[in-house]
Amino acid sequence: MTSPLLDLPGAVAGDGIDAPVAAHYGSLYGEQRLLDAGEGFVDLSHRDVLRVTGPDRLTWLHSLTTQHLEALGPKQWTGALVLSPQGHVEHAFVGVDDGESFTAHTEPGAGAALVTWLDRMRFMTRVEVTAVDDLAVTWRPSSAASADAGWYDAYELIPRAQLSSYAAAAGPAAGTWAFEALRIARGEPRFGLDTDERTIPNEAGWIGPSVHLDKGCYRGQETVARVHTLGRPPRRLTLLHLDGSENRLPAVGSEIRVVDDAAGKVIGRVGTSARHHELGPIALALLKRNVDPAATLRVGDDADALVASQEVVVDPEVGLHVRPKLR
Repeated sequence: MTSPLLDLPGAVAGDGIDAPVAAHYGSLYGEQRLLDAGEGFVDLSHRDVLRVTGPDRLTWLHSLTTQHLEALGPKQWTGALVLSPQGHVEHAFVGVDDGESFTAHTEPGAGAALVTWLDRMRFMTRVEVTAVDDLAVTWRPSSAASADAGWYDAYELIPRAQLSSYAAAAGPAAGTWAFEALRIARGEPRFGLDTDERTIPNEAGWIGPSVHLDKGCYRGQETVARVHTLGRPPRRLTLLHLDGSENRLPAVGSEIRVVDDAAGKVIGRVGTSARHHELGPIALALLKRNVDPAATLRVGDDADALVASQEVVVDPEVGLHVRPKLR
C-alpha cells in the first residue's frame, strides 16, 4: 500500500520494495542526525504485518522459532527466525505481545509466505494466524527504552487510517534512506537483502537479538548449536567502508574480490548500502570466513569496481571463544 505520508512536503518515494514509502523528505543527512538525536520517526508502513491469537500462541511460537517466547512479557518487542531443517533462515520477523495476541512485521512481500507456513503448523494448537492490513509500522527512537535489543523497542504499530494524524504529532519525519544508513552502521542485516537462501543465523549476527541459545528444541537448532560451540560460521557479516571518490553505491548482489588476488576469486556479495552522515558510503556484505579482515576489497566488475575496507561485525573465529563442558 502506498503511504499517505508521501504527500508530506519534500517527500521523495523510495525504490524497489521500499517504493511505497518516502526515501527522504529533502535532507538525507539532516534526517539521520535527527534520528541519532532520538527525535522524529520513520514511516515503515509498507512492511507486512501479521497477528497470532489464541491461548497457546506464545508456547506455540516458542516451539517453532529461534526465540524464547513462552514467557514473553506484554509490550516487549523481540526478533525471531524460522529455520529450515538444515539451519538456513527461511523467515525473519519482529513482534510484540499485548497479553491477548502476538503481532509481528516482516519484509514487504514476505508476510504471505510466513502466514501460510505458520498456518500449516497449527495442527491441534489453539491459535489463529492472520495477515493484518489495517496496521502500519513506524519506527520512533524516542519510544525506545534502550538500544540493547537492536532498537526493536522503537517500533510502533499504528492504525493505518491514523497515519497522517500520527505524523502530525510525532514529526518531523525521516525517510528510509536515513533509517537504512543507521541500521547498516549498526551491522543489522535485512532479511532477503543482506542474506540469501544459504544464510545461517551465526553468519549474520543474529545470535542474541533473534536467536536464544538456552531454550528447547526447534527446527534447525542443531546447526546453530554446532557452529556456535564447535565450529566457525562458513561466512561472516561485514561492514564495508567504501571509497567515497565515486558518487555511487554498489547494487545488491555485487560480487566482491580481494584487491591483491590475481586469480580474482569471488569471496562474497554485497547486501544493502547507504551514505552515512559520519562514516560516508557503507554497505553490509557476506564474506567467506577465512578472508583476512585486513584485506582491501574491490566491489563489482573490474571496469567500475569500488574499493572497500572491512569492519568486523561477525567474528570469523567466533566458535573458538566457546568452550563447552564435555563429560
